[in-house]
Amino acid sequence: MSSNAGKLVCVTGASGYIASWIVRFLLHRGYTVKATVRDPNDPKKIDHLLKLDGAKDRLKLFKANLLEEGSFDSVVEGCQGVFHTASPFYHDVKDPQAELIDPALKGTLNVLNSCAKSTSLKRVVLTSSIAAVAYNGKPRTPDVLVDETWFTDADFCKKSNLWYVVSKTLAEEAAWKFVKENNIDLVTINPAMVIGPLLQPVLNTSAAAILNLINGAQTFPNASFGWVNVKDVANAHIQAYENASASGRHCLVDRVVHYSEIVKILREQYPSLQLPEKFPKKRPRAWELHLLLWK
Repeated sequence: MSSNAGKLVCVTGASGYIASWIVRFLLHRGYTVKATVRDPNDPKKIDHLLKLDGAKDRLKLFKANLLEEGSFDSVVEGCQGVFHTASPFYHDVKDPQAELIDPALKGTLNVLNSCAKSTSLKRVVLTSSIAAVAYNGKPRTPDVLVDETWFTDADFCKKSNLWYVVSKTLAEEAAWKFVKENNIDLVTINPAMVIGPLLQPVLNTSAAAILNLINGAQTFPNASFGWVNVKDVANAHIQAYENASASGRHCLVDRVVHYSEIVKILREQYPSLQLPEKFPKKRPRAWELHLLLWK
């Protein structure tokens, strides 16, 4: 821990699910953290961060808007590492461009523009998603190798209204283009469905996928997903920053399980819960899987 004393890093969107755990682990490792939130006066956004061990002395909160050019300049200044996690994640959208795509895409470029001005920066770690990897129409049979060249086809996903998938894909593609042009060291983390304990007081979208099963759902999706624990995802971000040899894109999946197994685990752990007993016989196509999670 002491070896990181005095080391300054930035976490954007710090009140979010993954970001809150990143902040917790960074503080535990001795870093001083400059954390951005949309509203530093909102107790729901900041109270859980201020209660973290080490926060009193080594956590500094800043207001920053993803869509405001230059709003991250003063936050990034002096930092050796930037963890850019801020990106909206929900599915009930009225205006996909304004609510999801602009904050993800323009927000990422705004943060990277601030990084390009920094003289202290060593590395940026970007929270991307398997959503930016998997939806490209290629078969995913056991003999097919998924590698770092795989990017989701955003145009295909637009036709299917997979707006979150589009937002993460466009943001990551733009990030790689920008860092190559501006000589910034970037590593991306591409987790599957992230679940596990919540530090923040409000429910996040990926945890809601589990909650939906215990809140009176009649059926569960006839589908398998990759799942990964939020603590592992947060630790992976820090390893990606600290390990000098880390580079490129990193998919994070602990296990791939069918929803029936999730229901089985819930039933074993909480026998009194009313859980769905069945799933539709028809298996969804690959692009439909994302939509299924939040019905």
